[in-house]
Amino acid sequence: MTTPFRIGNVEIPNRVLLAPLAGIGNWFVRLQAKRYGAGLAVSEMVSSFGLHYRNERTLRELMRIHPDEHPVSIQLFGHDPEVMRSGAAIAAEAGADLIDINMGCPVRKVRKTGAGAELLRDPELAIAIARGAIEGSGLPVTVKLRSGIGAGERSGFDLAVRLAEDAGVAAIAFHPRAATVGHKGNPDYALTRELVERVGVPVIVSGGLASAEAARTAYEESGADAVMIARGSLGNPWVFEELTGRRSQPPERAEVVAELLWTIDRAEEHLGPDRANRYLRKFYPWYVERLGRGPELTDALHRSDDLGAARRLITSLAAPAASL
Repeated sequence: MTTPFRIGNVEIPNRVLLAPLAGIGNWFVRLQAKRYGAGLAVSEMVSSFGLHYRNERTLRELMRIHPDEHPVSIQLFGHDPEVMRSGAAIAAEAGADLIDINMGCPVRKVRKTGAGAELLRDPELAIAIARGAIEGSGLPVTVKLRSGIGAGERSGFDLAVRLAEDAGVAAIAFHPRAATVGHKGNPDYALTRELVERVGVPVIVSGGLASAEAARTAYEESGADAVMIARGSLGNPWVFEELTGRRSQPPERAEVVAELLWTIDRAEEHLGPDRANRYLRKFYPWYVERLGRGPELTDALHRSDDLGAARRLITSLAAPAASL
């Protein structure tokens, strides 16, 4: 997993990638993954319509790219080829090295617009959207998709082949589970291997990679060119060090505390103190679990009315014998 590979004309320094994380994968989460060794980080999904109509918050927050992130991929979603063309052009102007298109999101509010996994029902539209992104951005375009909508379906597999052969996408990120099962059930890594043998572009395996061990298993069983870590990275950027051979032991308590404090600082920089205080509530449980603390610590952090109080509480945990 430590050797480079290429997506189009972009060299990726290793084969361990951060997946797009809806509502989470902003610039500092991506930067964190890169700091710990991820070869590529993909943004949370961004509405092509939000970019096309130049929504101020979309441009200000979701298009923010840190200089140390590169190479970085911006994931877009939408159902209109011309809007995707426009959105991809704006993402390229913002500094993206790659464009990724979400054709796998199983969430109802995304699918009901005709985007996400719903595109598996309309392969001609999906291909037109991919071509629009390629033409609009001038960048290598990848697509992330599921194996199908319902259990046992192969519509995502068939679409992946056509995207590679007919649309000219530069790589496929494949989650070999049906959209309707979400994150339940076992991913079909044998189907991923079949896709690897069928297409002439890199295949990146995703799904079920909750730990470094699971990622290694998926990499071996699927024959994929790379792995894409999602939930396994939440509160655990050290997983990238594990998979790239830079770490063999879990982080010490002081390391976890320092990383959480870094996350708080970046969230405040990104959102301001009030919004960051609310936003960070989704992050705290991931780090608290790694610190080996119970729900009382999470509750205390959630009750903190300002970031200063949260920082003081977290700092007090750095010593091995720390207690609330």
